[in-house]
Amino acid sequence: MITIDVIGSSSKGNAYLINEGERSLLLEAGMNLKGIDLSTTDGCLITHEHGDHSKYAMDIIKKTGMDIYLSMGTQEALQLPKHRIKMVQAFKEFKVGSWLVLPFPTEHDVNEPLGFFIQSKEGECILFATDTFYIRYTFPGVTHMLIECNYALDILNENVHSGRIGNYLKKRILTSHFELNNVKNFLLSNDLSHLKEVWLLHLSNNNADEGRFKKEIQEITGIPVYIASERKE
Repeated sequence: MITIDVIGSSSKGNAYLINEGERSLLLEAGMNLKGIDLSTTDGCLITHEHGDHSKYAMDIIKKTGMDIYLSMGTQEALQLPKHRIKMVQAFKEFKVGSWLVLPFPTEHDVNEPLGFFIQSKEGECILFATDTFYIRYTFPGVTHMLIECNYALDILNENVHSGRIGNYLKKRILTSHFELNNVKNFLLSNDLSHLKEVWLLHLSNNNADEGRFKKEIQEITGIPVYIASERKE
């Protein structure tokens, strides 16, 4: 059975552990992992170069000897030590321990960002996509969805109207992060018949509403929905 451990999910830092029995896989390196047991973790996947997703990558390499999997564009920005780097390409599957991983392109304001479609040895399928304003693809048999739901357009517009947020920042948000209605459309474009849970990631402090987002996604999926700032009981 897959379990999801949220270590951090915000512009301050992002990291998640997905666990299957005795083995785990680390997603993102944007949090200090001091005190987190990584002895059974097979590797770390990084989506893109921004510090809230990558700033502790060097620490992970030094302290654990774990391999880091990322795109060439992300490596060119981060310049991590080559002996622990595995560069991956969109649509070329690779294995990390027993995990089978398919990277795919996402839409963000960096060079070569990726999302990951991950299959466990027991056949469960995890979709991980964050910091993307759109996803061009659909995925079969997803059982666990970890997806960014950064803002709602009406809340963002209210904040711009009140002067809390400037037009420049609005433009950047629109072209780099996933909006609530776009997340709904993406979910509905996929086969949800195997979906067991949804985790909403990377909610904005100013432009999101946890309760509303959880309720609206639950209404269209009919399954448990969790906000990634909270730990599942």
